[in-house]
Amino acid sequence: MVLLNEKTLDEILEYLEKSVTNLAKETFENLEIKGGFEGAKGFLESQFELRLENLLVAKESSIHHLESGMKNKIIQRKQKIFEQISMRYKI
Repeated sequence: MVLLNEKTLDEILEYLEKSVTNLAKETFENLEIKGGFEGAKGFLESQFELRLENLLVAKESSIHHLESGMKNKIIQRKQKIFEQISMRYKI
């Protein structure tokens, strides 16, 4: 496993933010997910986690190998992304 630097993590988070934001747009435009908005939010959160892990694996790393400061950065960015999605789609 490779230790990531801050720049690489920032690039991953920027890509992830764009990816999840685009997915949210598609999801809410075609809301066919069971559970309505809450189901959609759960779907998006699971996609965030899956995509994050896939991006880290592509960099030969894993969430389990990040230092706590980087994990906190991911948590804060995730909260920001989902606050923006919630405000935009009123969930």
